Parts: sequence; C-alpha cells; structure tokens
Amino acid sequence: MVLGANASFGGTGSIIFIVLIFGLMYFMMIRPQKKQQQKHQEMMSKLQVGDKVVTIGRLHGVVDKVDNDAKTVTLDCDGIYLVFDRTAIMRVDHVEAVQPAPKATDEAESTDDKTADDEATKAPDAPADDSTDDDANNK
Repeated sequence: MVLGANASFGGTGSIIFIVLIFGLMYFMMIRPQKKQQQKHQEMMSKLQVGDKVVTIGRLHGVVDKVDNDAKTVTLDCDGIYLVFDRTAIMRVDHVEAVQPAPKATDEAESTDDKTADDEATKAPDAPADDSTDDDANNK
C-alpha cells in the first residue's frame, strides 16, 4: 500500500513539474517576445517621412514615402530610391526638429566690436610708431 501511495504522488508531481516548466517558458521566452513585437509594431506605426531607418539587410536610408495601403516604404539611399515591405524595417531613428541654440557669441562679438571701435578712435591721436619721433629728434 505504501508503494501505491508513492506512485500516485509521482504522477501529480510530474504534472506540477510540467506546469512549472510551461510557466517558466512563458515568462522567459513568450512574454518578452510579445513585448518586443508590440514595441516594433508601435515603432512602425510612428514611421514617417524623413526618418532614418535600417533594414533587416543592414541597409541604411531615409524614408521618402510610406504607403500604408500596399504596406511598403520607399527609402532614399544616397539618391537611389528603393521600395521595401514595412516588415523589412528593423530599426527607426526618428528625426526630431532641432531648435537652434541661442548664440552666446553674439554678446562676445558685440563687446569685441566695441573694443575694436575704441582702439580705432584712439589710434589717430597717438603716434603710430615711436621710432619716427626718435629719427626726427636726431636730425
């Protein structure tokens, strides 16, 4: 009777072990893959003209046209226009409009101009070369 009890527990233990293995597979493989697919789908939905992309063949280009009906993307690769399926896009680098930084050199240039103007106004009053005065006194 003791052997029969162990045999029935072994069957239940096997089932629990199999369930744990499937649970571990789900959390280690399936769930991260679903998150990655969702992230890729979101990236593709935000695809727009002017974005820099890399295809699955490692071809770099700039999006020239997006055709949602045919699910294709036209890429400009240094003047050569290529049409790819949207699924061929591996990575998208969104180009954001960059605001020019305010120039800190404007103030420096204006102060440099003022000092240059001050020096220019002082120059006519003062003799340009001291050696000419010495030559005149020696004669």
